[in-house]
Amino acid sequence: MSKTKIGFALTGSFCTFKQVFSIIQLLVDSGYEIQPILSYPAAREDTRFYESAQVWQTLERITQNKPFSTLPEVEPIGPKKLLDAYIIAPMTGASMGKMAHGIFDTPALLGAKSHLRNSRPVLVAPSTNDGLSTAAENIGKILAMRNVYIVPFGQDDPANKPRSVVADFSKIPEALAAALAGAQMQPILLGSLKNEGK
Repeated sequence: MSKTKIGFALTGSFCTFKQVFSIIQLLVDSGYEIQPILSYPAAREDTRFYESAQVWQTLERITQNKPFSTLPEVEPIGPKKLLDAYIIAPMTGASMGKMAHGIFDTPALLGAKSHLRNSRPVLVAPSTNDGLSTAAENIGKILAMRNVYIVPFGQDDPANKPRSVVADFSKIPEALAAALAGAQMQPILLGSLKNEGK
């Protein structure tokens, strides 16, 4: 019996990468095969959280697969039916805005579009300071998309950043299992969440 193959795309909410790396390790330990995918900022930018080389090395060490980071690398995902499910975590407000309006011009987003052609699930985990303002409309549009599911999310710092939301990354394995079964994990909206990276 072959392993369930998951594409796991990271976009540029760098403060959440530590949590996301732990979840990827958990998925690998649970028997999933993970193909990492990086948006352009995630692949190239050195930040106060990680240097880009560290991101690449960490993902390769955990998954034993080299990350995809170009459009030609991700385009075959759909035509060749390479994956059973596709995760974007973290998913920034910019990436949500593009996806909500049909713009798939980064490896993380084109990979999702290519995967969706097979009517297989895409799971997104929001992380944006504008989730309860300008990005709210885009979250709503994504929720209405067929075969797209969302990791439950809440406010990560209501006192200091009242419009900021972040997914509860610890729920990704459960939300993934639900998405593979064609179901949206509930409840979608959570209370206040502590984000260790911000």
